[in-house]
Order: sequence, then structure tokens, then C-alpha cells
Amino acid sequence: MNNGLVRPMLNSDLEAILEIERASFSTPWSLEAFKAELKDNEYARYLCLELNGQVIGYMGLWFILDEGHITNIAITPNYRGQRWGEFLMRSVMENMLEQGMERMTLEVRVSNSTAQSLYKRLGFAIAGVRKGYYADTGEDALIMWAELGLEVYVT
Repeated sequence: MNNGLVRPMLNSDLEAILEIERASFSTPWSLEAFKAELKDNEYARYLCLELNGQVIGYMGLWFILDEGHITNIAITPNYRGQRWGEFLMRSVMENMLEQGMERMTLEVRVSNSTAQSLYKRLGFAIAGVRKGYYADTGEDALIMWAELGLEVYVT
């Protein structure tokens, strides 16, 4: 994954982030939502995946005590299936471990088997279900957790 760079998200990235968001989700976050997370949420960390100067993905997390909660992650459609999501996840997980984080969690649609496979490959395990979690469809979400620092995270 040469040339891939994971870096903090900037306000100047938001146009590209919104394009990825709209291409990825049926109920995309608004510009205002991202701005509020970047400006007002002391727990939030938003990161961009840049390739050859172009933002091709991003991830949002909340750092709470020694845990990270992934709020959103997406890769632009043209770069999906090329392991960039895994590159982004591994990079963030390594960074979190360096910052003293011990665990991370996320919710994923029960129908999103592609994402579930990635998360399982990275050491996440299903811990429960949030019934009707997704407002757009009423679909359930799987709650997944991973312990950081386990052998599976070595790249």
C-alpha cells in the first residue's frame, strides 16, 4: 500500500469527504455534522486516507478513556476492493495502540457482510445486536469489539 497516507482531517477536506459520504451511505452525514465533530467534539478524531494527493477514504472515531468508537468509515467507490479500508483500519488501530487505547468498537449493518469480513480479519468479534439501529431502514446493527495489541494487528 505504498503512497497511502493517513492524516488528520481538515476543514479543506470536507468537500471530498462529503462526496465519499454521499456515494457510500443512504443517509449521509451533512457538512454541518462533520464541522461540528471537527470543531466541538473533544472526543472526536477524524482521519483521511490520502493517495497521491487525493482523499480516497476517511474514518471518524471517538476516543473515550481507553476505548475508540468508530463513528464512520468509507472508501470512495473507485478504490474499494483494493484493501484500502484494511490499510486505513490497521493504520488507525496501530496509532490508537501507541496512544494507550486498549479496545475499539463499531456498529455495522447486519447485511454488510463485506465490512463484517474485514472487521473479523482485524480481530473484531460480534458482541451483540442493536435492534432497529439504522433509522433509514430499521435494519439491525451488529456491535463488534476488538482488543488492541493482539498478534492479528501486526502488518
